[in-house]
Amino acid sequence: MSVPELSEQQIIDALNRTIAAINPVIDVLSQTDVTGLRAKTFDAEPRNGSIVRRVEHVVAKAVDFTALPGTKHWDELSMDERAQWWVTRIGGLNTVGVAFPNIFGLWARRLPVTTVLGFVNQAMVLVAVAREYRVTDRERQVELLASVLGNRAITPRGLTPVPDAIPVEGKRKSLLKATWEIARTLQGGVDEMGKRPQPARVLRWLSLVPVVGAPFAYAGERLALQHAVNAGRAWIVAHPEAIAHPPKNAEPR
Repeated sequence: MSVPELSEQQIIDALNRTIAAINPVIDVLSQTDVTGLRAKTFDAEPRNGSIVRRVEHVVAKAVDFTALPGTKHWDELSMDERAQWWVTRIGGLNTVGVAFPNIFGLWARRLPVTTVLGFVNQAMVLVAVAREYRVTDRERQVELLASVLGNRAITPRGLTPVPDAIPVEGKRKSLLKATWEIARTLQGGVDEMGKRPQPARVLRWLSLVPVVGAPFAYAGERLALQHAVNAGRAWIVAHPEAIAHPPKNAEPR
């Protein structure tokens, strides 16, 4: 029995909820500085000569090397470099989770785990990249994800954005809950997620080999993620009206 294709409104609602769960996660990754080390990367020298301050200064320099958002290194990156940071660092880390289920070989294909996690990974990175390119309007973000991940041209005009999840301790849970709800409650949800950019066929075959297939799955998902990001960039270039105007006092990069 074939599963009916999702309607445009179902796609809009699903992506609206997904973005509402993703945005707070990106906010935490880009804004939270619990240790204060990101702010200290702007210090040229330790504020005093104590051993603790010197060690703290060395650690802050190590943090700055990673170019985390909020560090001095991040502040020096161009818009394109910031966008690629999300692909390389966060996308690369998330892809480990996407590839891990494939250690069970064919058994992983009996469950939608890889499909859902792959969708979440690409959606999260695409939203982060879109934000770096100042595509912050929720309707435009929905259009972007629908185009890249579902090959759908939709126009969600008059969209009522779902409020972003607020509690800090619930951000990761909110993201997983939102995506699993899409897969479980909407007919054809998993099939729709499967329309996202996929790994090359040969890497998909190799990923099915039990135990040793995970590295091939990782390589395939990383290439698929980059393909999704390239398609996202192309969409943004083709829709310049989606880019929000920067503040008048903002310096161009």
